[in-house]
Amino acid sequence: MTNSKKKIWNGNVRDAALSILLEVANNQAYSNLLLHKTMETYSIAPKDRGLLTELTYGTLQHRMTLDYYLQPFTRGKLDKWVRELLRLSVYQLVYLSKIPPHAVVHEAVEIAKRRGHKGISSTVNGILRSILRQDVPSLDEIEDDITRLSIETSHPEWLLRRWINQYGKENTIAMASRNNMPPTMTARVNTMKATTEEVMEQLAAEGFQVSKGEVVPECIRVSGGNLAKTAAFTNGLLTIQDESSMLPVLALDPKPGMSVLDMCAAPGGKTTFIAEKMKDDGKIFAHDLHDHKLSLILSSAKRLGLESIETQSGDSRKLTEIYPASSFDRILLDAPCSGLGVIRRKPEIKYNKQESDLHDLAGIQADLLDTAYHLIKENGIIVFSTCTVDQVENMGSVSEFLRRHPDMETIPLNNLVNDAEAMKGDMLQVLPHHFDSDGFFVAALRKKKSER
Repeated sequence: MTNSKKKIWNGNVRDAALSILLEVANNQAYSNLLLHKTMETYSIAPKDRGLLTELTYGTLQHRMTLDYYLQPFTRGKLDKWVRELLRLSVYQLVYLSKIPPHAVVHEAVEIAKRRGHKGISSTVNGILRSILRQDVPSLDEIEDDITRLSIETSHPEWLLRRWINQYGKENTIAMASRNNMPPTMTARVNTMKATTEEVMEQLAAEGFQVSKGEVVPECIRVSGGNLAKTAAFTNGLLTIQDESSMLPVLALDPKPGMSVLDMCAAPGGKTTFIAEKMKDDGKIFAHDLHDHKLSLILSSAKRLGLESIETQSGDSRKLTEIYPASSFDRILLDAPCSGLGVIRRKPEIKYNKQESDLHDLAGIQADLLDTAYHLIKENGIIVFSTCTVDQVENMGSVSEFLRRHPDMETIPLNNLVNDAEAMKGDMLQVLPHHFDSDGFFVAALRKKKSER
């Protein structure tokens, strides 16, 4: 963080949240990574971490709504940091009933004094006090249904119209509303080291509220603390991972002794799950475009006690230059995508994406799938997955692949989840409100044996 670094040192949680919001706005940084970095680098006290997370995510999630509330009270151009400070303050006034309004105004004015000058602090004070006197405008004043839904849920109109076209209005409202709720913390038990029940008992003894996941046997749902600081995590008994993100590995169905390729592997959650499913017997070749991310995979493997994983960086579209044709029993392609299924974890995605971005990725996905086709054995399985909910990126990419390669067939995945709404033919499209997880797409594709 640039000139705002010193502000965080004063221990003010609102200053820290403002610095994160500015970094997101100025550099399109990911809020989840910045939050973690801020907490660790500046030793944010445990009692303040919840508030910092709430302020950061809440202000980002409701940005368009907050701008609508601010619009009648602001005149002329505001510096970026002033607008972010006002958004942060109005979020507290409207959404956080436990914080007294006078405290919100006082903190905002003090931050404005430290970051700006007396004139700016007077402006901030005047705007916030006017809002307290007059209240924010009602959303009912917006006549158009889509525009009102857009402002109410803080999702761009183009995205809502696209979702309505693909999933209907009811699912769109449910999805957009769920995107503004905190994500559920889930973890995957390393069954090579412990049973799900044993890990649940350990975490309960440390004060966590723990329950079983909705669909994945190895998944547990957790609240009440920081899982990464537990003995169970340190000792390799679990991996923090969203439940939907575990489904591609179940679809892959890896067995001990197999040769498996993970084409876009970092940060390694699925890679290590594959190794656990294989009882660490066989070989997993984990590739990623970014060399610096491979250390994440290796450190996770070491913590979990896994030795069957090899890593290598480079463009996975060129893997046919490294491996002979028909080299692998299983291939996982967790493909680059728009990320529209993980808006709860990265709220800024919904503001940073354009509709054209969704089509730009189709070519990359096609090239990666064609590479996987050449490297999979006969009767082998390719799993194509994404963390988006867009049908063009998902079913569209798979349909085009099947058209290009008629010797490939889909494998029904209706045994993976008990929610019929998530099934799209043989393929699986989880929406955030189906079982309170990330939006995720999974398709399993088998190469048919050639007739000789």
